[in-house]
Amino acid sequence: MLKILWVITLFLGMPSISYCKKVDPGVDIFFKEGHAASLMGKRVGLVTNHTGVNSDLTPTYELFLQNTEGFRLVALFAPEHGFRGEVHADGAIDDIPNFKGIPVYSLYGKTRRPTEKMLRNIDVLVYDIQDIGSRSYTYATTLFYVMEEAAKYHIPVIVLDRPNPIGGHIVDGPMLQEKWRSFLGYVNIPYCHGLTIGELARFFNSEYKVGCNLTVVPMRGWKREMAFRDTQLPWIPTSPYIPEADSPLFYATTGIIGSLGVVSIGIGYTLPFKVVGAPWIKASAFADALNGQKLSGVKFVPFHCRPHSGLYKGESCEGVLLVVTSKETFKPLTVQYLLLGVLKSMYPQHLKKCLSKLDATHRNQFCMACGNSEMLSLLTDEKYPAWKLIQYQKNEREQFSLQRKKYLLY
Repeated sequence: MLKILWVITLFLGMPSISYCKKVDPGVDIFFKEGHAASLMGKRVGLVTNHTGVNSDLTPTYELFLQNTEGFRLVALFAPEHGFRGEVHADGAIDDIPNFKGIPVYSLYGKTRRPTEKMLRNIDVLVYDIQDIGSRSYTYATTLFYVMEEAAKYHIPVIVLDRPNPIGGHIVDGPMLQEKWRSFLGYVNIPYCHGLTIGELARFFNSEYKVGCNLTVVPMRGWKREMAFRDTQLPWIPTSPYIPEADSPLFYATTGIIGSLGVVSIGIGYTLPFKVVGAPWIKASAFADALNGQKLSGVKFVPFHCRPHSGLYKGESCEGVLLVVTSKETFKPLTVQYLLLGVLKSMYPQHLKKCLSKLDATHRNQFCMACGNSEMLSLLTDEKYPAWKLIQYQKNEREQFSLQRKKYLLY
């Protein structure tokens, strides 16, 4: 009997099969399956930061410094937030002249593109940074800039692929109009595109005719339905306000709202991007109005908080906590524009006052994040804008879903 109980206990304690699967990121495959040998005798530049680690948490730069394949790491390049990831958004990053005997060039300081001087003694560039799956996150643009500069000087680029942390099926949000192309969004894709960083590189290289000599080292074991937690890989915060594996999903759900400065989205509280609140919101009424729209995959829970910094610091705020009930049907931008639309419908004077105070810089930031100016016009002019915001460019998203198929690796 004791033996039977022990077996039952052991069985019940085992994780389900779906959580036993392990994903090997591109950097693991690069060294385990012989790709690194192709760099023998080469001088290598590595574009990376603190998120560039293998599945055992060894930094990619250490693997490159200590390689046994006969290549030499001669330069490092760091994106926004810095080589170590400690700098907040928009903070300029300086070069590090000597890090373990090699320079670290900042691509978010005096220049956002590698210069001819930086590339002069490099035979091949390798990119290994964890992206978060949203168009407005600048790590992808850094890769695109690197590819464009590498193509000018005939330097091959190798991308070590990593998971899209919100999965490979979510395609949601507006496209990017050429007028609003910027470092915040450089490629005409939906805000949530469902591509890995390697697939994005393939899309960019072909659709924008970059002409880069591009190689993508795929992962092993990743499937499109996987959120990051399903990969069993350790999550390294990609920037100060993306602390957890589910933070990318919530960033895509409230980040654009935050750029308006009308409600707190948890920045300055303990739940970045997971709450929407203000002193003038009535939590229960707001939650009821949102839940009444019956969006699939999400519930809005009445919530009270007091931000310790940032917008509404020290003030009692009411609003909602966002709870994902189904990752299969949750649509981040759909939720985001519903939140904005219901805020406008329920609290029109607060939205009107906020929008009237927006200076040109903040208006442009909102439009760059959305990828167009129409969303701002709808929010300003429509009394009930929610579903017009949500449905905007629905056909274009469907066309993109077809267009992207030839670039999928998984």
